[in-house]
Amino acid sequence: MIKISHYILLLSLLHFSFYTEAQNFDDSDGNQQSLQLNTITTAVPFLLIAPDSRAGSMGDVGVATKPDANSMHWNPAKYAFVEDDMGFSISYVPWLRALVPDINLSYLAGYRKLSSNEVLGLEMRYFSLGDITFTNNDGNTIGQYKPNEFALGSSYSRKLADAFSLAIAGRWVYSDLTGGTSVGGIETKPGSTFAADIAAYYFLPRRIYKKDFDLAFGMNVSNMGDKISYTETAVRDFIPLNLRLGTSISTEIDDYNKISFAFDINKLLVPTPPEYDNRTNLGTDSLGNPIDNPNYGEIISGKDPNVSVVSGMFQSFNDAPGGFKEEMREINISIGSEYWYNNQFAIRAGYFNEHDTKGARKYFTFGSGVKYNVFELDFSYLVNTNRDAGVTNPLANTMRFTLLFDFGEI
Repeated sequence: MIKISHYILLLSLLHFSFYTEAQNFDDSDGNQQSLQLNTITTAVPFLLIAPDSRAGSMGDVGVATKPDANSMHWNPAKYAFVEDDMGFSISYVPWLRALVPDINLSYLAGYRKLSSNEVLGLEMRYFSLGDITFTNNDGNTIGQYKPNEFALGSSYSRKLADAFSLAIAGRWVYSDLTGGTSVGGIETKPGSTFAADIAAYYFLPRRIYKKDFDLAFGMNVSNMGDKISYTETAVRDFIPLNLRLGTSISTEIDDYNKISFAFDINKLLVPTPPEYDNRTNLGTDSLGNPIDNPNYGEIISGKDPNVSVVSGMFQSFNDAPGGFKEEMREINISIGSEYWYNNQFAIRAGYFNEHDTKGARKYFTFGSGVKYNVFELDFSYLVNTNRDAGVTNPLANTMRFTLLFDFGEI
């Protein structure tokens, strides 16, 4: 159970940001340089959590991998290429267990073919933040609550050609972090919004050097939606509007063995925090530490983040205070591989990399899967690889569990 002041609770749950000091490193000339953290934060970040074990064991790749029931999250356009008439999956992810014991994500997704070229997809995502004990500034308990967030979504995918498909998706997002508790004298409320996705998938079987290969390319622009707020007066926060691009290649080694490789890049399409000309002290927090407001004064580098969703989406490509170099740091890279034996047993592995100034998530993933007739069971495990001093990955040792069912003609 977590005890936390109202003010810190609201900020922590809104953004899941973990503050670290500027880190020193040696450049190629042996000179000491400083990396200043400039993480992009949004509301409802649970929308970007990889929900399934297959992608979770392949470094969080998924926009161009072989379609399955969980394609709704990664790229709903892949549904148009599913082989079975119907399928669904159930996933469970214990989250941030390196920090707290009772945060978890539950995910249900599925699809149904409407015709040979059209597929309907559905998803339901529930994120529980565990038991929270609310205290006032004096440390006195004033109540308990279980903050939660959930999203309901559907998609429509259609083949426009033998090798190409498009999809549109929509979801309703609901976030209740405080249960209506007053924070600093301000009444809070649940936040809600509607978001949409646009996705594309290109599947290209090819014969190269007398060997059959399946090439695929994918794109998904997800969570295009209005900003969200938890009070009537607070500034509204962006939701995690996101661009994902990727490719994959797979081949059958022989009648029993098949292997595939995938590569994704990922970028948030929301404004980067600019650099301001001063920091204004706002007093102290419940632990007696000074509270600084970096978002004060004139902007000396970067662009104003208080813009519309559409403006922020386009601005996100050229608004970083560090220029082009910092823009490139905002791109996360994922690579993954998958091996199947006799289409019954799978072994998977991958790697995810995020720049030190943008969150410092760096980890290996691996997992396995067992398939029998219409049933498949998958498992994944995450291993933190960022061993720098002062950097802690709260995702360390994360496990995912997924149960899938695929049905042929029905």
